[in-house]
Amino acid sequence: MKHSINIKTPFWLVLGVLTLVCSCKSDQKKDKLALNSEVKVIENTPIDFKEPSQEFKAYWYAGKAEITSYKLEQARYGEIREGKAVLIYVTEDFLPKKQVKADNQNPNNVSVLKLNATKKFNTGLYPYSIMQSTFYPVSNNQHAIKVTSSMQEWCGHVFTQLNNKDEFEITSYSYFESEGDQNFKLDKAVLENELWTQLRINPKSLPTGNLKIIPSFEYGRLRHVKLKAYNAKVTLLNDTYSIDYPELNRSLVIRFNASFPYDILGWEETFKSGFGKNAKTLTTKATKLKAIKSAYWGKNKNEDEVLREALELQ
Repeated sequence: MKHSINIKTPFWLVLGVLTLVCSCKSDQKKDKLALNSEVKVIENTPIDFKEPSQEFKAYWYAGKAEITSYKLEQARYGEIREGKAVLIYVTEDFLPKKQVKADNQNPNNVSVLKLNATKKFNTGLYPYSIMQSTFYPVSNNQHAIKVTSSMQEWCGHVFTQLNNKDEFEITSYSYFESEGDQNFKLDKAVLENELWTQLRINPKSLPTGNLKIIPSFEYGRLRHVKLKAYNAKVTLLNDTYSIDYPELNRSLVIRFNASFPYDILGWEETFKSGFGKNAKTLTTKATKLKAIKSAYWGKNKNEDEVLREALELQ
């Protein structure tokens, strides 16, 4: 019987080689895309994959949160309002896929330094309550895994959540018609919210220069500004980190302890407050009052209110 094909190399081997070559080219293309994507993300942010120092572990993995209170002078509706701000930093296990706090320890969990940043102040008759949560991985300084923000006052409440996946995935709810229920995606960029936590891990890793930054979710809500990346000029000088947004006529200056644990001493945020003829350029200020380390989640009895007095929150 005659054969129309006469080759010495078995067909299955030829097919395997061709498949491997195509696969390698495909993988190389994927690797190149991934590399380009990585460079785009980190070009202004040096990555440090070193294990946390013993000093860091002793401070942050002692089973307690760091709670710091601040005297708050908050710009709102063209006037300065007095109130209190609190920054609560704590490490916890985080599920990277579900992007929620883990109920149990697991090798696949990610260790995050979480920041719950709260503000309470009154605008005349009615109160404001603001909270922003940032879940930032301890092992690197690329981006927060998740950021959420909520704001409550007597007109209603609003909520925004960012999940860090292939892109930034945003879910947003508001009682305003123009802001309504939204789901959208953003290209990855520096998040102002994450910088407050990145600073506590290693201030030298903070990005500087001319950057694209997504402003804090709080600012976006208070000013009804579109959530996206804006041009920013950023500087780091000893114990001061400054961000200037020319497009927004807004600046943020964070003052911190230049020595570990790099605690935040206060901040100033200048922007236009109010609307129409009542709009004025004002500066929100926060000045450190007290700080404690506490496993606050277990301090829920009436007798534990003494800790609020220690933080000057009464």
